[in-house]
Amino acid sequence: MIIAPRIRGFICLTAHPKGCEQNIVNQINHVKSKGAINGPKRVLVIGSSTGFGLASRITAAFGSDASTVGVYFEKAPAPGKTASAGWYNTAAFEAQAHEAGLYAKSINGDAFSDDIKQQTIDLIKADLGQVDLVIYSLASPRRTHPKTGVVYNSVLKPIGQVFTNKTVDFHTGLVSDISIQPANEEEIENTVAVMGGEDWGFWIEDLKAAGVLAQGATTVAYSYIGPAITEAVYRNGTIGRAKDHLEASAFSITEKLKDLDGKAYVSVNKALVTQSSSAIPVIPLYISLLYKVMKDANLHEGCIEQMQRLFQDRLFAGAEIPTDEKGRIRVDDWEMRDDVQAEVAKLWAEADTDTLAEIGDLPGYKKDFLNLFGFDVAGVDYDAEADEMVEIPGLSNKA
Repeated sequence: MIIAPRIRGFICLTAHPKGCEQNIVNQINHVKSKGAINGPKRVLVIGSSTGFGLASRITAAFGSDASTVGVYFEKAPAPGKTASAGWYNTAAFEAQAHEAGLYAKSINGDAFSDDIKQQTIDLIKADLGQVDLVIYSLASPRRTHPKTGVVYNSVLKPIGQVFTNKTVDFHTGLVSDISIQPANEEEIENTVAVMGGEDWGFWIEDLKAAGVLAQGATTVAYSYIGPAITEAVYRNGTIGRAKDHLEASAFSITEKLKDLDGKAYVSVNKALVTQSSSAIPVIPLYISLLYKVMKDANLHEGCIEQMQRLFQDRLFAGAEIPTDEKGRIRVDDWEMRDDVQAEVAKLWAEADTDTLAEIGDLPGYKKDFLNLFGFDVAGVDYDAEADEMVEIPGLSNKA
């Protein structure tokens, strides 16, 4: 079938298998170009099919020749209907890994559930014995609590007062003001339940109890801080509360790993175009200005550049892992440079519908958004028919 993007708001309802495959090849080539990383050999990535989780899996495999297990929740294709982009990403990654002689298998399902945790443990026991590194990179709007069955839904809201600022419709380039009502206590608690660190803790407890964490195992989760421009709706909002919980969880998880000489870290990463960030008011405008400034300064990174740098220069550089005063690894350091943020703040004040095309990088934002779903990728013939019925070679729990 001929596959074209069908966009509704900040979601694309279709995905292109060949475009997703080319994206994976491009990321693999980047990691290979940077040389070998003296990293882990057995890696579990929870949330492995898109974004930072996918980039982490690629970096581990093609930077350190690691065997990888990926856990994700993606939609399979049906005749005449494409799979989700994460399905095609995983299929392409696993095919490339197998071709390179690397072990790569995966579990598809709700990573919050005890059943998927147990399936993952069983797979690790059968094939790898133990894992040295656990990446936790889940992004979901809702969570069914595995112990209570309660369903929690997250919200993107400020706390304490109405937030009003500029935002952009990245499809049209229209800059407008937006006001968001503050969250109530229940909404705050729900968001922390979905996006905080409780499930990360459950995973590590279960993996440890099952004996599948190696001596000295490391686990890493991902967070974001951002600048003053976005803090009311992000770091000081409901998501920020969840990230505070996630970051605090690193210390309690480290305590649980003491007898294994293991450690938990949170890596604070750069603002990038993802389905999640596209849904947050203000963030698309900030990112379009940030992209312009960082590209002009030759500092721009995507997910794969960020994760390759995290692995090579921070996690596995051979020395003590550098952290900030709150124990966090910072690979948002280039984004948060004083000169970068000063320039973004200056452009923010100037940004409107008429000026954005000149002072921002909306085309770069749109391209990255389409790339998430395998569209607008260089070297792919979108006029040619594509086979939507792609199988994931290492999928262990086929329906």
